[in-house]
Amino acid sequence: MGKHLRKAGIIKACGYSCLSIFQLLFLLVFQYRNWYHALQSKKAADLPGKDTIYRFLNSSTYNWRTFLLSLSSEVIRRVKQTISKRRVTVFIVDDSIYSRNRSKSVELLAKVFDHSTRQFVNGFQRLTLGWSDGFTFVPIDFALLSSANQKNRLNEIHSSIDKRTTGYKRRLEALEAKPNMVLKLVEHALDKGIFADYVLMDTWFTHAPLVEKIHSKGLFVIGMVKQLKQRYLFNGERLTLEQLYRKAKRDIGKKETLGSIHATLHTGLPVKIVFVRNRNNQSEWLAILSTDTTLSMKKSFESMGCVGTSKPFLNSVNRFYI
Repeated sequence: MGKHLRKAGIIKACGYSCLSIFQLLFLLVFQYRNWYHALQSKKAADLPGKDTIYRFLNSSTYNWRTFLLSLSSEVIRRVKQTISKRRVTVFIVDDSIYSRNRSKSVELLAKVFDHSTRQFVNGFQRLTLGWSDGFTFVPIDFALLSSANQKNRLNEIHSSIDKRTTGYKRRLEALEAKPNMVLKLVEHALDKGIFADYVLMDTWFTHAPLVEKIHSKGLFVIGMVKQLKQRYLFNGERLTLEQLYRKAKRDIGKKETLGSIHATLHTGLPVKIVFVRNRNNQSEWLAILSTDTTLSMKKSFESMGCVGTSKPFLNSVNRFYI
């Protein structure tokens, strides 16, 4: 652990080492305690002061992204040594709301829309990227996004932050659009030597421009798609998702998969769209898009099982970042 901290520039010149402070804070999570309760305990005399902890957490020069990428790459390398080379691996992309409704002075605090409650809340959008082999999940990278619209931001960047530091760069990326950050997170993982066969995404990310950019990185994309105004090319016609469903080849005798069809995005990228039954409403169907046109309907459906239609898996994943 100390090796990965040093790689990320997380070091101190004197006093308690960064490794010892990191271990103390990390163990608090498993003890269901915060630092205030730790200082009220019988072991308070052996613990560093709160100023030491806050300086450690608030340092804008520490590169926590490098630390997480370095640690995750080593964990993934060790996991791969224990599994079959034929096992399919995936990157999983998801976003959730990091609510800070009681906060007032947090930098770049913004009004963000929560799609689950259909309401605006004060906080951030937490964009996460993870790696999985179907059994193991490893968090790779994350970004807290504010709002690109200045009217929705309640606070701006503090003027005291050194613009040469990693912390300032993190603040700038919080103002970027979500699709741009998805691509950057994937690029960070690839640059660190972390690879996967597919990128799994839900409906908020499965749009032609982002799918095309990820595919250009040598990765297949599997994602759920919404019934929007976007058109797909099929036999020279521009068809909606509903029209493609009517023309899809039916999968007779299958309970979950209803049919599939080959089409082309407006960017010219060939895709396969599989229609499956909505588990939450048997009378409705869902569409799964795959840039791997050779993938069977069963495999497409099983791959999206890692994401789930109600996000129970990814909601548990997000606990890694709290």
